[in-house]
Amino acid sequence: MSSELLRQIRENESGVPTHVAVIMDGNGRWANERGLPRYEGHRAGMKSVREVVEGAVEVGVEVLTLYAFSQENWQRPRREIAFLMSLLKTYAKSELQDLVDHGVEVHVVGEVERFAAPERKAIETIIDATRGGEHLQLVLAISYGSRSEIVEATRRLARRVAAGQLEADRIDEAAFAAELYTAAWPDPDLMIRTSGEYRISNFLLWQLAYTELYTTPVLWPDFNREHLFEAILEYQRRERRFGRVNQ
Repeated sequence: MSSELLRQIRENESGVPTHVAVIMDGNGRWANERGLPRYEGHRAGMKSVREVVEGAVEVGVEVLTLYAFSQENWQRPRREIAFLMSLLKTYAKSELQDLVDHGVEVHVVGEVERFAAPERKAIETIIDATRGGEHLQLVLAISYGSRSEIVEATRRLARRVAAGQLEADRIDEAAFAAELYTAAWPDPDLMIRTSGEYRISNFLLWQLAYTELYTTPVLWPDFNREHLFEAILEYQRRERRFGRVNQ
């Protein structure tokens, strides 16, 4: 099935989205439906991360951003947070060689300074080890909140103005975007949210201005590369006008 979907994508003249962003939602619900503790849903979701990363490489996506841990997630029960931190270290260790083999370069955006030393070390290790990967830029949004990102970008611009390094009238959309965590990459073409929810949840609020949104009822631990390919096919069927009228 995935090979047929891949063929359809490659034959479509609309092309593959350069940047795909994903809100990975439904781990807890997946576990609850099976009478399992919530952390088992997070554990099961790791295989979906691998599926989507490998699927993105296979189809030719250049940038994949995964919403892995929000700033709001720090408010979850302490035991669940501890497991998520453990899972982060496990992912950095168990997936490292596969990421290198697939030419994936890992980046992390968010308030990494909030993590304890072992988690920061795991992040640094996976970033350093994958540097130079040429097939996919994998951006992990960890301890990330878009409102906070926007506020911090505004503060940086204000400091430059106060220091006489920038005139306030010279601040435009490009100048503002250059101060965001995501300045190195184009805005997402496609944003996928699993579990059937219709919220952006403080994710890439500036960057998603003209992104095509795709929601699926599939819970994240059940999401695989076929679901990714289906989302990309739906993206290819849409007409992106960016506020203009096509003649």
